[in-house]
Amino acid sequence: MPEGAPDAAGGPHRIVIVGGGAGGLELATRLGDRLGRRDRAEVTLIDASLTHLWKPLLHEVAAGTLDSHDDDLEFLAQARRHRFRFRLGAMEGLDREQRLVHLAPIRDPAGGEAIAPRRSVPYDTLVIAVGSVSNDFGVPGVKEHCRFLDSREQADAFQRALLSRYLKAQMAPAPAAEALRVAIVGGGATGVELAAELHHVARRLVAYGFDRIDPDRDVRLVLVEAADRLLPAAPPRVSALAAEELERLGIEVHVGTAVTEVTADGLATREGAKVPAGVVVWAAGIRAPALLSGLGLETDRLGRLVVLPTLQSPSDPDVFALGDCAACPGPRPGRTLPPTAQAAHQQAMHLARVLPARLAGRAPWPFAYHDFGLMVSLSGYTAVGNLMGNLLGRLKGSVMIEGRLARFTYRLLYRKHQRALYGTARTALLVAADWLGRRGRARLKLH
Repeated sequence: MPEGAPDAAGGPHRIVIVGGGAGGLELATRLGDRLGRRDRAEVTLIDASLTHLWKPLLHEVAAGTLDSHDDDLEFLAQARRHRFRFRLGAMEGLDREQRLVHLAPIRDPAGGEAIAPRRSVPYDTLVIAVGSVSNDFGVPGVKEHCRFLDSREQADAFQRALLSRYLKAQMAPAPAAEALRVAIVGGGATGVELAAELHHVARRLVAYGFDRIDPDRDVRLVLVEAADRLLPAAPPRVSALAAEELERLGIEVHVGTAVTEVTADGLATREGAKVPAGVVVWAAGIRAPALLSGLGLETDRLGRLVVLPTLQSPSDPDVFALGDCAACPGPRPGRTLPPTAQAAHQQAMHLARVLPARLAGRAPWPFAYHDFGLMVSLSGYTAVGNLMGNLLGRLKGSVMIEGRLARFTYRLLYRKHQRALYGTARTALLVAADWLGRRGRARLKLH
């Protein structure tokens, strides 16, 4: 079938996007506005959840400084506003010959009864944007004893479990030695931001009545990174600033330290050291969801879909991939793009232009990535990062920023995501409502 042709039944071209993360949802919204609203194509978004939450916020949800329901977006409402269809379900297979995405049955979480049977969704163009999951690297005990922050559900579960530990410690005659000791494995952005957020929460809880817990005596936070510095993907100066701030806060930082085993009471390192902990969070790396390796498409060693510079699979020109699940060639030879929100956003905006042009018969053109730098939030204390030289086309080289300017820039990244989903006017209203609403609520989620 020629690119841009209608489906076999003579209806509109069917664009199916699997995955409602930052990239997938932004793409569905743009294509719905450009194609669905004018009946030029039928745009469908598939996701296993009914709501979307920006993944970089998960460390705040886990710490309890953000209620996950305050900032989530309902897929059904977004689909109605922007003229695309939403289908609830998890992808479990793909028939490329018949152009069908197979969805797993939906079961009621409470009773286990089937809400919907296995179904198939037809497509003419398929975009896979299913994100990533944590990579345990085969380390014994990780699956059994670690907490993960791959989804809102996992972040919520972590927050409830941590709050329970604080409540138990508050009501006990004396807090157990390991109860409030948290070890975080992985010194990337997630691990660094979570460590700072948990330090902030430990001190704020005292103001909410947890006065029998001494944050300096009873709470211990340990951050372990296998590389020789924190934030390995960032410039060395950013890594140094982050390490200095965490150490100033009293957080134990261990770099060049590989974890060899996780147990119920802590973790062991390659050097033979034991790190006791009541809670271990695994944030040491990512891999693609296992289902991608069974689709008949080319994958890399991390299970990600290999894509050409056009974001098309070399196995099938009608299948595109973006975000964390795509091994997209980067500017440096032999290197792929980093699994970041800015990469997914740029890829979504690229395909929002490419796919309508493809319907008109134009061949897809290569994706060009622009690195705008890295920003890391250290809770309410500060933020650090660098702005790359191509930002707005005005700066030369890389500019280091920290403090209030860095925190403001960090928050702008989320507002940019909201603007892609809601538009400028509605985002401005959301910013105002957010500021007014949070002034009247508790600064922590305490349930």
